[in-house]
Amino acid sequence: MELRQAALAALTLNDWQGKADLLMQMTDDLVLDTQKIIPPRQGIPGRPALQWVGPAGLRTRSVHTLEGRAALIHALAHIEFNAINLALDVVWRFPNMPEAFYREWVSVAREESLHFDLLNKHLQSLGFHYGDFPAHDGLWEMAERTQADVLARMALVPRTLEARGLDASPQVRHKLASGGDPQGAAIIDIILRDEIGHVAIGNYWYRWLCAQHGADPVKTFTELAKRYQAPVLKGPFNLDARRAAGFEEDELAGLGLPY
Repeated sequence: MELRQAALAALTLNDWQGKADLLMQMTDDLVLDTQKIIPPRQGIPGRPALQWVGPAGLRTRSVHTLEGRAALIHALAHIEFNAINLALDVVWRFPNMPEAFYREWVSVAREESLHFDLLNKHLQSLGFHYGDFPAHDGLWEMAERTQADVLARMALVPRTLEARGLDASPQVRHKLASGGDPQGAAIIDIILRDEIGHVAIGNYWYRWLCAQHGADPVKTFTELAKRYQAPVLKGPFNLDARRAAGFEEDELAGLGLPY
């Protein structure tokens, strides 16, 4: 089994346990072909059957109700399931990157699967299952837009859409804690700790690619955000977490401004 082929196989699996089992086999001693162009398979991305709605179609529920807390945990689990697929997609899709690029994104996928497992088990402890609530597909839509451009993928998925999780974590944690769900709040602490590292990986490879192209990271980001219609981020921003993830002060100063 070759690492990037294994990533594609895991990506097309619909169930989390299958993905998790295959991810555990994707160890550092697995053969890696960085140059091979791998044709896509049917079934990208693999995931359970879900009821799809637009972001505006998601009901707002009070976290002071059991259903409201479960809906929030479900939304977070959906983000983490997407994050597994996004990391796997990066590994198989983009050839001719350094070996460390692929190894690091496999590690990210493995940690995202652990996050999903924590949230999924907690959701089940509340009497619900993944798929019981509607979901939207915003994260994967950006992945599809950037499927031919690794620089755009690094700019607009890990360091833009996924970085929004750094900003949202304090509010989400407060909601769960104030709603009587300390276990859910503790899971958010774990996820935030790890997601800082994931966004840092995205930042590193984004800047590495900019250096390879002789491109200015700040100017290039603005150009890519316009070209691929990235959402303008809204505050409040978790500046401490963003700094820890490698964002520089000129980037932080531009948060929330039109592209």
